[in-house]
Amino acid sequence: MYGDAALSYAHFLSIFFLAWFLGRQWLLLGAGHVAVDVETLARADMGYFISAGAVLLTGLGRLFLGAKPLAFYTHNTSFHALIGLFVLIGLISILPTMSYQRWRRYRRDDAAYEIPPREWRWMRALVMMEMCGLAVIPIFAVLMARGI
Repeated sequence: MYGDAALSYAHFLSIFFLAWFLGRQWLLLGAGHVAVDVETLARADMGYFISAGAVLLTGLGRLFLGAKPLAFYTHNTSFHALIGLFVLIGLISILPTMSYQRWRRYRRDDAAYEIPPREWRWMRALVMMEMCGLAVIPIFAVLMARGI
């Protein structure tokens, strides 16, 4: 019982960190394509990656070691939708990560490097898509918890 509660707490905490790091990316990108602090942006993205890993690991812990049996989850359509959306968000996040690393390299080589406005807008749009997807996940979690 305490183990399940600890797993739940760790899972929720890692989700909060994930949301925080994604929001941090959004705020950093809001500085504009000329003023973006790419070093801080890349660190926020690394925090996002680490917290996504923590969400995945704690979620697997809840799946296999939690209070509800594995069959409860595997036969639940909402669970599959939640996992599918989580994977989709992860796939969307690949392009911003690659761009941040490239921008970081270019800025290290040339301090005057300016991020192309079109690319900057595209990364902001992708981060917003990730945030919207992350906002939908709790709906599936609530449905899943109720066996719907």
